[in-house]
Amino acid sequence: MSKTSRRLIFALMKDRMTPAGMAGHRQRGQCAKRLSILDAAADVFCRQGFAGASIDEIAAVACVSRQTIYNHYREKETLFVAVVEDVMNRANAMLFSVLSSFPENADNLEDDLTAFAVRLNKNCICNHDGKFLRKLVQTEGERYPHLFESWRQQGPGKLTTALSALLARLAHGRALVIDDFDVAARQFVALGNADLQMMTLFGETPSDAQLEKAARNAVRTFLKAYGRPEPEKARHQPQFSAVSG
Repeated sequence: MSKTSRRLIFALMKDRMTPAGMAGHRQRGQCAKRLSILDAAADVFCRQGFAGASIDEIAAVACVSRQTIYNHYREKETLFVAVVEDVMNRANAMLFSVLSSFPENADNLEDDLTAFAVRLNKNCICNHDGKFLRKLVQTEGERYPHLFESWRQQGPGKLTTALSALLARLAHGRALVIDDFDVAARQFVALGNADLQMMTLFGETPSDAQLEKAARNAVRTFLKAYGRPEPEKARHQPQFSAVSG
């Protein structure tokens, strides 16, 4: 080992031994533990539900002590809410990434909207986080509605609100004819899921071909309802000039 390498290692070790270095090391360790607990809790809650999940099982999956979980989250309900918020934050980040790819003009509207619908379903609705949230809401939402309050406020509403504004932009450019943008946004999402609901209900992951077919069907139906009609061709009546006899 060269002298330069030894000096670098010594400097790093020395830095870790300072109060600031030790505090930073502890913070990174706490952050890693927190993430491990959230991942383990998500797995257990998904398999066992809220009522069936135990802190002991979550601790075993996370490889931490029961007391460590209580130190971070106090009780199982607090941990469940934290899991929902953590998954929802990831889902929202992916959602806004997909929304940024929404078509800006009507040059090739059917194909562009179809490609967008494929990305929306693949990365936001049929992906791991989307299926996880949907399963939790379906199994636990009725019994524990208060646990999903943050999801109710920050989840699906963000999609329809953002999509409504994007559809309004296309309508302003005369590519679509829409009276109620919120309704149109909800219908776009519903149409995109129409051919996939049965598969996702049973936990299946649609293939790329199935996503493409579902998106194409949805967009064609959507454009039949909201697409601007093609301008009628001018009908020219034949002109007859008077012929003198």
